[in-house]
Amino acid sequence: MNSLLKRQIRKYLPENLQNSPELEAFLDAVNKSYTNSDNQFSMLQRATMISSEELSEASEKLRKETDKQREIISKLRNVINTLKVYELEKDDSLENTSTLKLVDFIDHQTKEILKINQLKDKLLVSLEKQNEELNEYAHMVSHDLVSPLRNIETLVHMLAEDYGNEIQDDGLAKLKMISENVERIDVLVGAIRNYSSIKVQAKKQTDLSIHSLLDDTIEELNLCKSIRINIVNELPEIRGEAHSISQLFINLIDNAIKFNDKELKTVEIGCKEEEHFWEFYVKDNGNGIEEAYINNVFMAFYRLENDYQSAGMGLSTVKKIVDMYEGRVWVESKPDLGSTFYFTIKK
Repeated sequence: MNSLLKRQIRKYLPENLQNSPELEAFLDAVNKSYTNSDNQFSMLQRATMISSEELSEASEKLRKETDKQREIISKLRNVINTLKVYELEKDDSLENTSTLKLVDFIDHQTKEILKINQLKDKLLVSLEKQNEELNEYAHMVSHDLVSPLRNIETLVHMLAEDYGNEIQDDGLAKLKMISENVERIDVLVGAIRNYSSIKVQAKKQTDLSIHSLLDDTIEELNLCKSIRINIVNELPEIRGEAHSISQLFINLIDNAIKFNDKELKTVEIGCKEEEHFWEFYVKDNGNGIEEAYINNVFMAFYRLENDYQSAGMGLSTVKKIVDMYEGRVWVESKPDLGSTFYFTIKK
C-alpha cells in the first residue's frame, strides 16, 4: 500500500488506534490484496489487449492476401482474353511460342494461389490457437481477481463499521474513495471476463429473427421513459448464435444511452440488404465523437469520458463479435449531433 495512504488512514484514526496491532494487520491485509490484484490486473489488461491486437493484425494480413489473390485472378482473366484474341485453337503457328508461354504463366500463377491459400490456412490456425489461449488466460486471471477484490471491499466496510464513530470525516471520505476504486476494478474485471468468454459456436447457430431478438433484448434492458428506441424497418432473419447477437445490440444500445446528455434519448435501429450481407445501423442523438477519436473507439479499454463505472470494453466487444461473423464495423459521428454505428453480417 502507498505509504502516503497509510499515513492518511492513521491520521484520521483516534490516537489509541494509530499504533494498534489490529490496525497494522488490517493495513497489511489490504496491502497484500491490493498488490496481488494490481499485478494480476496489469497482466489481464495486457492479455486482453494482445488478443484484440492479434485479431486486428490478422484481419489486415488476410485483407492483403485477398487483394493479392484478386490481382492474380485478374491476370488469369487477361490471359484468357489474350487466348481469345489470338484464337490459338485456329492458329498452329503460335503453338510453340505464345501458347507455351501462356501455359507456363497460368501454371506458375496457379502454384502461387495454392501457396497463398496454404499461408492463409496456417495463419488462421495459428491465430485461432493463440487467441483461444489468451482468452483462457484472461478468463482465468479475471476469475482469480474476484477474491482479493472482495477481501478489500469487506475490510474497508469492517473498518468503517467498527471505527466509523471514531474516524474523522476526511478519513471516511478516503475509505469511500478506496471502495469506489475497488468498484472500478471490479467493473473492469467483469468486462474482461465477459469479453474473453465471447465465442460463436457453429453448432449453436440457428435461424434468428432479429426483430424478435431485439424485442426480447429491449424488454430485458427495462429502459426508462426518457429513452425511446425506434426500429424503422423490417429486420431480417440471419444465421447466427442468439447470445452473441444479443450482446452485440446490447452494447451498442448501452453506448448510445450512456453517452447522451439529452433529456429525451433516442436510438434508431435499421437495416438494408446488400448482395452478400446485411448492413445494420444503430443511430443515436447523443454527445457524438470528435473526428480525432473516431479510429480509437473500438480499442480495448479506450474511454472518451472519465467514468469509473465504464470499462471501455463495450465497443471492442462489438468489434470482436462482428469479426467472428466475418463482418466489419465502423462509425460516423459529429460532436453534439449523435453517432451512427454500422456493422455487417454475411448472409
